[in-house]
Amino acid sequence: MDMVMIAIAVVVVVIVFKGVVVIRNSERMVIERLGNYSRTLMPGINFIVPFLDQPREFIWKSPAAGGALGRLLGDAGDSAYSSLTSVKRIDIRETVLDFPSQTVITRDNVSIQINALLYIEITNPHDAVYRIANLPNSIEKLGQTTLRSLVGEMELDKTLSSREDINARLQITLDQAADDWGAKVKRVEVQDLNVPDAVQAAMEKQMRAERDKRASILEAEGSRQSDILKAEGEKQAAILVAEGNREARILEADGEKAALDKLKEALGDEGFSQYLIAIRYLDTLKTIGAAGEGDKTVFMPIDATATLGAIGGIKELFGAK
Repeated sequence: MDMVMIAIAVVVVVIVFKGVVVIRNSERMVIERLGNYSRTLMPGINFIVPFLDQPREFIWKSPAAGGALGRLLGDAGDSAYSSLTSVKRIDIRETVLDFPSQTVITRDNVSIQINALLYIEITNPHDAVYRIANLPNSIEKLGQTTLRSLVGEMELDKTLSSREDINARLQITLDQAADDWGAKVKRVEVQDLNVPDAVQAAMEKQMRAERDKRASILEAEGSRQSDILKAEGEKQAAILVAEGNREARILEADGEKAALDKLKEALGDEGFSQYLIAIRYLDTLKTIGAAGEGDKTVFMPIDATATLGAIGGIKELFGAK
């Protein structure tokens, strides 16, 4: 009798132990009764019917490295969540999924290696369990396919300079699909984008050529500006010199005119006319004398007394006044 009572007590303890489930704040648990969905356990103390109610297993990323499911995905094993395991408690916290690196061909037929990080959280445990067989694998494969499609529409230069655009478009596409699977893709980040060594060398050569080109343009522009400034300076200097000469000639002409006016006033019209004739006669003699400097022949006027007369006339004019 005592053995029966002990056995009953043990069964009761086991039933109570199995019937009480404590759920943490960051966890959820999907319960099935006889194979049908029953309810989702929320944080706190929950009671289930042992043997009739069973938690539905869920495939999710595990912090432990390795594992058969992880190797099926080809995980590199270097991320915080590197393997897939079957769990009974669904973690609703934001989780990082690391896409394995893959080869993608750009629009201009350049093969590049690219991978991305995806931040995801479970929003509806029921849909995550029943509407998709393997949520992490499905999200990862969809992300790889979408990434390959997006990069295939871009040329290499556009791909390298459009990470933010790729991240945004990839996040929108994945979030639309994840919403039907009871999850939400918070953000996507392209982590590594590696180009072949030959392409990298060509890009560096192109960059050097562009820098040299910009330097040559700047140098030519500087030389052009210098020439322009120099020409402007010379132009202004020539203008100033010309204006100075003009002013000097004007002043000289004004001075000569004033002197002639005074002379005319002093000599009178007749005397002034004789003065002009004498001056012109002397200038003509000077020209004749200069023409004979290159040889031994000297031309003298026929009437030398005319010269002396002209000089005497000028002397008389000035002496008379």
